[in-house]
Amino acid sequence: MRRGALIMFEGCDRTGKSTQSRLLYNTLLQENHPVKHMSFPARESTIGQVINSYLTNQQELSDETIHLLFSANRWEYKNEMKKLLEAGTTFIVDRYSYSGVAYSVAKGLNYDWCISMEKGLLRPDAVFYLNAPIEQLQDRGNFGDERYEKLQFQRKVLSVYEEMMTKENINWVNIDAVGTKESIFENIYKQAKTIIKESVEKPIDVIT
Repeated sequence: MRRGALIMFEGCDRTGKSTQSRLLYNTLLQENHPVKHMSFPARESTIGQVINSYLTNQQELSDETIHLLFSANRWEYKNEMKKLLEAGTTFIVDRYSYSGVAYSVAKGLNYDWCISMEKGLLRPDAVFYLNAPIEQLQDRGNFGDERYEKLQFQRKVLSVYEEMMTKENINWVNIDAVGTKESIFENIYKQAKTIIKESVEKPIDVIT
């Protein structure tokens, strides 16, 4: 059976990941493509609820603890995702392992330690990396509502993402996230269709 594709959206806060991932999901759904949308952290699980309390500044945790919780949140959905991928469902995912590493390393944790937690998780067929000038992010809606939405910190996150793109052998698709929502999506949609088509015959792989 032809499998579904695993497509991730990554980038700094307020670059449009949620908007664009939802647009892609809704478009594929309208085309009758078997598709599922997910966002990490998945806040509905028990682990996800602890993460949500941390992100909304209701609870304090050490950097190491919250990194492990973020990773565990992805691991608890691995088997379900793999089963649906094998059945032909395409996953559109808002944030994944690479956000987890970027944000933890930006806080000062060791890169190799952070990425080691992700090894064995499902490997994406493509990562759409939405790129926009950091200075523009603060002008976007609700910037600053959550713990990590500070310009100085987002600059550190950007630097780690750039490092990661040279280290991790993943299909990174760099998307200019400056422009109209429609023009950005047109670029994403065209490339996503190609990725989905090329993925159907490939085996499902894991991060190594």
